[in-house]
Amino acid sequence: MRVLGVNAVFHDPAAALVVDGEIVAAAEEERFNRRKHGKRPVPFSAWELPEQAMAWCLRTAGIAPEELDAVGYSYDPSLVDHDLPGIDPGWEELRTTYVRRAPSFLKTALPGLEPGIVRFVRHHVAHAASAALAAPFGDTAVLIADGRGESTSYLAGEYRDGKLEELASQRLPHSLGLTYEELTAHLGFARSSDEYKVMALASYGTPRFLPEFEDLLYTTGDGGFRTEKIDWSRFAPARAADGGMLPEHADLAASVQRRLEDVLLELAGWLHERTGQRNLALAGGIALNCVANTRLHAEGPFDRVWVQPASGDAGTALGCALQLAADAGEPAAPMAGADLGREWTDDELEAWLRRAKLRYERPRDVATTVADALAGDAIVAWFQGRAEFGPRALGHRSLLAHPGKPENLDRLNAVKGRETFRPIAPMVRLDRAAELFGRGPIPSPYMLFVHDVAEAWRDRIPAVTHVDGTARIQTVDPDAEPLLASMLDAFEARTGLPTVVNTSLNTAGRPMVDDPRDALECFGSSPVDILAIGPFVVRRP
Repeated sequence: MRVLGVNAVFHDPAAALVVDGEIVAAAEEERFNRRKHGKRPVPFSAWELPEQAMAWCLRTAGIAPEELDAVGYSYDPSLVDHDLPGIDPGWEELRTTYVRRAPSFLKTALPGLEPGIVRFVRHHVAHAASAALAAPFGDTAVLIADGRGESTSYLAGEYRDGKLEELASQRLPHSLGLTYEELTAHLGFARSSDEYKVMALASYGTPRFLPEFEDLLYTTGDGGFRTEKIDWSRFAPARAADGGMLPEHADLAASVQRRLEDVLLELAGWLHERTGQRNLALAGGIALNCVANTRLHAEGPFDRVWVQPASGDAGTALGCALQLAADAGEPAAPMAGADLGREWTDDELEAWLRRAKLRYERPRDVATTVADALAGDAIVAWFQGRAEFGPRALGHRSLLAHPGKPENLDRLNAVKGRETFRPIAPMVRLDRAAELFGRGPIPSPYMLFVHDVAEAWRDRIPAVTHVDGTARIQTVDPDAEPLLASMLDAFEARTGLPTVVNTSLNTAGRPMVDDPRDALECFGSSPVDILAIGPFVVRRP
């Protein structure tokens, strides 16, 4: 069975292709059109199908639109309640009218497609399938929390034999995701895309407002919760995007972050009591909160917690494809990795370098050459293999640096135009991770948990040790990532450090680099010392 999944509802339009239960390809439209989160300067980016991502998925598999068995769209307009508090009925009617016309829009974008095979999949069911059906274990509990779907903001349930039993949901206006978005905007960041900055800022504050938030965000004992209307100015003044950061801002972030974690732990406890499951799968925008994920792992009742690497709305494209396949009786294969995007042959990469008239070399061993450069404190742009699906750079489209140099935090934040309070992350060989990092789960291949940095290593890897003594690590399995593992081995042989800095290959306001032209533009416009693109190396004069 050949199923194409599509997200084009709120933000992060994306496409994913599942063939015979296997995930063949998945990509966000931003990697093609170079608009971060796929957002256009209009109130909703829902009115833009991921046309390039859809076409690429089909080309990759050699499938024509008329050969598809089903197309899933991760939003069901029939479930929208236009009378919900806080919902603008005019905009909601425009959105649902657009989505209802999705079959005809898809036919226009994919000539030959039969509109009758398009199926609407409930937004949170798509999130749930993206986690549970792609997880590395079988039956599992599943917990989904984000801003909103059609008329809800949360789903808790259980997958057995590929079938979902929904146990709890939460109707709007109560929403953990929308509450965190409101806080994000109050603190001067971009709503619905900068929440991770609030999570980073929280580490600099103390949760002194926590008692007040216990009455504003709380569970109801039946698997649901309430989020009351909050006057944020009671706790800290609103901050302009270019305004100064006050201690109250960090304390407010710390208080809401802690309360969010507490609520999630209570919801997970209720879900465990209902299901008795050992496994928990997470998705939805809240599942990108790696600090909360770690508390669920360390303090929650489940033995194993797995987070789908594209947990935001882009991942619903994958989820609705997996769900439709499961509904047809086709079992899903576990996700083998997040490297589901585009790739280029060595000949294609060399053609780009020649076209750019750049001097380049082809060393005998690119991993050793890069390790030499990193040991000499170079910043390396690393472009290898298939691009990642999701917001994390996982060693395919990465910026690498020496973790033992504290100034490299500021160097990389300057390259990327990031706030100085934001941390950068390490990658480490899987078999060395437990020596350096504790508390979080190992393996942790998708950078979706934080780990305590061992005391003996904090002074040795200061660039990747956050102010609270944690790091958001990526473990590297040599069987899955032999080139990365080889580079890490060579770097340790030169420095004694089994880890390097890994952050996404992009600059401020731009999506992650995806194709060779993106890589060359990023290298040419930022203070990066070396570009390692496939087997080739370009050095800055």
